Amino acid sequence: MRLPSSIFVSVSLFTAETTAALYLSSTYRSDGDQIWQGLTLLFTLVTSVLVQLTLTFIHRDLSRDRPLVLLLHILQLGPIVRCLEAFCIYGSVGQVEEPYVSITRKRQMPRGGQSEEVERQVGQAEGKLFTHRAAFARTSVIQAFLGSAPQLTLQLYICVLQQGVSIGRGTLMVISLLSIVYGALRCNILAIKIKYDDYEVDVRPAAYLCIFLWRSFEIATRVTVLVLFSSVLQLWILPVVLLNFFLFFLYPWMLFWQSHSPFPENIEKTLTRVGTTIVLCLLTFLYAGINMFCWSAVQLKLNDPDLINKSQNWYRMAVYYMLRFVENASLLLLWYIYKTDFYRFICAPLLVLQLLVAYAMAIFFMLVFYQFCHPCRKLFSSNMTQGLWDCSALLCLVCYAPDRDAVRPIEKAGLDPLAPDPTPHTETANDTSYDVANDTAYTMPNDTMTYDMPNDTTHEVLSEMNGDVSHSLSSNT
Repeated sequence: MRLPSSIFVSVSLFTAETTAALYLSSTYRSDGDQIWQGLTLLFTLVTSVLVQLTLTFIHRDLSRDRPLVLLLHILQLGPIVRCLEAFCIYGSVGQVEEPYVSITRKRQMPRGGQSEEVERQVGQAEGKLFTHRAAFARTSVIQAFLGSAPQLTLQLYICVLQQGVSIGRGTLMVISLLSIVYGALRCNILAIKIKYDDYEVDVRPAAYLCIFLWRSFEIATRVTVLVLFSSVLQLWILPVVLLNFFLFFLYPWMLFWQSHSPFPENIEKTLTRVGTTIVLCLLTFLYAGINMFCWSAVQLKLNDPDLINKSQNWYRMAVYYMLRFVENASLLLLWYIYKTDFYRFICAPLLVLQLLVAYAMAIFFMLVFYQFCHPCRKLFSSNMTQGLWDCSALLCLVCYAPDRDAVRPIEKAGLDPLAPDPTPHTETANDTSYDVANDTAYTMPNDTMTYDMPNDTTHEVLSEMNGDVSHSLSSNT
C-alpha cells in the first residue's frame, strides 16, 4: 500500500494558501485597502466552505453519528482532521489481520500484443484510503479553479496597479499558482484513470513532469494575459470573462438537450430531482471554471450514466487550443494598442512575444506528454501527432472548400484504446465492509487501484463501461 502523499500535498496547499491569504488580508486592512481585503477574504473563505461541504458530502457525515467531525468542519479544520485520519489508517495497516473486503481484477498494459489480468485482494484499510484519496482529489480541483485561480488573478492585478510585489503578496501568488497546477495535474491523472478503468495504470515521473510544465506555462500565460488586458480596458474584461464562462457552462447542457436523453436520476440515491439539478449545475460551474484557465482533461457528458466522456476527442482539443491561442493573441494586441505610459518601463513587444512563446511551450509539452509519456499510449489506435494534423486539415477544408456539399460530415477524431476483455467481475468476501461514500457526480478515481464500493450505482455502471467508442476520420474534397 502506497503512502497517501497526494492527501498530504492537497492539505498542505490548502493550509498554506489559507494562511497566506489571511495574513495578506490583515496587511490590506492595516493599509486601508478594504476592497482588496474583502476580495482576498472572499476567494479564500468561499473555497474553504466548498472544500468542507465536499468532504462532508463524500464521507456522508450527515447520515452518520459524528458530531465532532461536523464541528471541526464548521471550524474549517476538516481537511486537517481527514489527513490525520488517513495517515492513522495507513499506519495501522499490517498490525491487525483483517479479512479482505473484495477482489479486484485489473489488466496490465499489453506486452507483445497480449494483456494479462491481475487479481488482488483489497482490505478495509485500503478501501478507506481510497475514499480519502477520492475526496481530496475532488477538493484539489475545487480549490484550484474556484479559489486559487481567481486569487492569483486578483493579486497579480494588484501588483500591476501598485507596480510592486510585497513579500506576503508574492508568497500567496506562488502558492496559488502551485495549487492551480496541482489541481490541473490531478484532473489529467483522473481522466486517465476514468478512461482506462479496466487497466492497471502506472504514471511515471516523466509524465508528471510533462504535465507540470504543460499546465504551468498554460495557466501562467492565461492569467497574465487577462491581467494585462484588464489593466487597460477595465470595462471590457467583464464581457470577455462572462462570455468564456457561460460558453463552457452551457456547452454540456446544449449537448445534453441535443441528445434528447432522459434526465439523469442515478447520481445519488438520496437526491431529489431538484437536488440532482443543483449538483449538475455545480458540476458545470466547476467545468466552466477549469476551461476558463486551461483545458479540462475531464470532459462532462450529462447524457452518460457516469456524466463523464471517456473518449479522447482530438478534434475538440485542437479547436480549443487554436481558439484560445487566437484569443490570447487578440487580447495582447488590444493591450499593446491601448497601453498607457504606465507601461513605459516595459518592453511591450518583447513581453507579447514571451507570452505567446510561453503558450506555445505549453502546447509543446502537451504534445510530448501524449506522444512519449502517456501511461496508456500503447493502447492508442492512432498516432497523436497525425490526429492533430488531420484535425487541422479538416478545419482548412471546412473553411476553404468551394463546394461545402462535397465535404463529408466531420466525425470525431479520437484515440481509442484496444477493445478490452469483458468487464472484470467482483466477488464480495463478507458483509462487514465499512460505509464507503458514494462516488457521485464528477467521478474522479484516485491514484490507487479501483475499489469496489458496495451499494454504489455509479461505480457499478463505471465498471461496466469501457469507453471504447471507435471514431473514424474521413474527408472527401
